[in-house]
Amino acid sequence: MPVLCSSCSEKRAVLKRPKTGHSLCKACFFWAFEEEVHQTIVAAKLFRPGETVGIAASGGKDSTVLAHVMKLLNERHGYGLELMLISVDEGITGYRDDSLETVKRNQQQYELPLKIVSYEELYGWTMDAIVKQVGLKNNCTFCGVFRRQALDRGAIMLKVDKICTGHNADDVAETVLMNILRGDIARLRRCTAISTASEGDGVVPRCKPLKYAYEKEIVLYAYFKKLDYFSTECIYSPNAYRGYARTFLKDLESIRPSSIMDIIHSGENLSVREGVKMPVQGTCSRCGYISSQALCKSCVLLEGLNRGLPKLGIGKHHRLHEKILSQQPLTEHEQRKLKSVDF
Repeated sequence: MPVLCSSCSEKRAVLKRPKTGHSLCKACFFWAFEEEVHQTIVAAKLFRPGETVGIAASGGKDSTVLAHVMKLLNERHGYGLELMLISVDEGITGYRDDSLETVKRNQQQYELPLKIVSYEELYGWTMDAIVKQVGLKNNCTFCGVFRRQALDRGAIMLKVDKICTGHNADDVAETVLMNILRGDIARLRRCTAISTASEGDGVVPRCKPLKYAYEKEIVLYAYFKKLDYFSTECIYSPNAYRGYARTFLKDLESIRPSSIMDIIHSGENLSVREGVKMPVQGTCSRCGYISSQALCKSCVLLEGLNRGLPKLGIGKHHRLHEKILSQQPLTEHEQRKLKSVDF
């Protein structure tokens, strides 16, 4: 006997929500998903009428659903926002070039302006070239740092007031776990924030409208809406540290579906003991981007690549920052240590 939708009690249910366990028809699921995102936006006061908002678009399921839902809610609830798409081309042959074609189709489907910024244009390096030099062990560090700054630069070019990203509940829970495992108190304090205030010149405030949306529900929404998205995993990410946190989280979710929200709420309510020393936010002496050191991570990584010392930005080498800033040569021992790469 077919199961009826637990919301309207009229139509046949086509899915069981991973987040709540309710059996819903397509129409009721769409409405529930969209209105939950709307409530997240309203409760956190993420936007103000008249703002220009850049949507970080990769062509994947999260950013495609985000673009679709933001456009829909902007029209349905009269947010009064001007929406734009911002995409970053990391220079990964056979992956990013294909996903950017999806982004370009999304631009036409949603009739939104699109700005693409590339690593090669900004840094003089592509991820393909970086991986050739650093190997597959620490390449995600380079990509994550460069992409964050590239997104800000693209946003500044478009003169947007805010950037919204497609980070979902699973992503946030994974980040909480990763920061606990690494003992990174500074990041643990801010990783569950739904929005970040402007942290200085060259940094655009960011927000996560999908913060409480489960990844499985985003996939279901994209599937039933027949949205056009790119679903291939990055060819350089199999060894990423996040992958281990993701596997652990999926195992937890299979036993207790509420684990994802439980971890997020735990992260939101963690407090740091008084007297714990925290890094002081400043600006990079070279590029002016936010940094708690003399040089930002992006400049250190770039310096290492340009000098043929790929390990310069991996690990803690803060004592070398003064040498880099003053263009002093490194000792033979320092160079030998920084050239060694584990493949």
